[in-house]
Amino acid sequence: MPAPHGSQHGRHDHRDHRDHREHREHRDDAVGDADPGPLTAPEHRAPELPATRRARLLLAGVLLSLFLAMLLARALGEAGLEQTALFYVGVPALVAVTVTLTARPRTAVGVALATTTIGLALAGPLLDEGVVCLVIAAPLLYGVAAAVGVAVQRVRERGPGGRAPALVAAPLLAVMLLEGVGGVSLLPREDAGSASVVVDASVDEVATALASAPDYGPFRSAFLRAVPFPHPVHAAGAGLEVGAVREVEFTPRRSLGIGAEPTPRAMALEVVRSEARDDGGAVVFAVTDDTTLARWMDLHQAEVIWWAEGTGVRVTWTLRYTRTFDPSWYFGPVQRYATDQAAAYLAATFTPDGAR
Repeated sequence: MPAPHGSQHGRHDHRDHRDHREHREHRDDAVGDADPGPLTAPEHRAPELPATRRARLLLAGVLLSLFLAMLLARALGEAGLEQTALFYVGVPALVAVTVTLTARPRTAVGVALATTTIGLALAGPLLDEGVVCLVIAAPLLYGVAAAVGVAVQRVRERGPGGRAPALVAAPLLAVMLLEGVGGVSLLPREDAGSASVVVDASVDEVATALASAPDYGPFRSAFLRAVPFPHPVHAAGAGLEVGAVREVEFTPRRSLGIGAEPTPRAMALEVVRSEARDDGGAVVFAVTDDTTLARWMDLHQAEVIWWAEGTGVRVTWTLRYTRTFDPSWYFGPVQRYATDQAAAYLAATFTPDGAR
């Protein structure tokens, strides 16, 4: 009996499918046995992504700016200009301009500040700076870097139309850079810090406390603790007569230089003027030697005056110094505030029963 039409058609489909599978396996084996030949690289590389190119240029700009900044810092140090505005304004300005023009980052200010941070981290070990100098100078360096970064970024974004503000700011920046070069200073270098307290004591008790070796306590000022400034730990010498000397030992200087060891710091003072009366008195100490604040300021005199006031005695300390850092508009107020706080510390230290 002949097979049904549907069954015969199914057998033909099955046979055709099996033949097609065998043919495909034979073709795959042939391809697998064939020699593929040497592998060849594509003729063209994939184009560099904008983000990758920007990151590469940014890294190059940061490294170049830091290298140029270190060269400038070394050159200014060799020329004796490391305490001038050319150092504290010129170096961060160079960093900001180099990063912005070379790397062309999206946010010039952010990258300039980040680069300045890296530079500060490297400045201690490479330039043998101390913690005090870096902490005090950091706000100035960040401010200059941010200001120059904003100016250059606006000029770049606005094109020729944005150059007018830069042309106005350029002479101002040039004037700022000149401070400290050749003795140029916008503000007087001679300055003084002072502080007064009223103590519950007699005039004679105050004079006795000033003539004795002090017992130095911790700094009360948050500013003096945060920076941190050198702290007196021991004093030798007594008396208020002319020619009496004091030898004051301070906490050692801890440099951030590679392999640097702490170095001792001390200050020597001599009484050059002394006056005592029933209602008060005055004593002037001249600084004869100083390895404590010499890198920060030229402290040359400390004067203390006391007089009866009401039921107590008012004691006033005055520290006279010469500012050695520029720019004056930044370091002038900072040093003045620091000496005010130091004078307040001395006024509280050399009193019999404390201040009120």
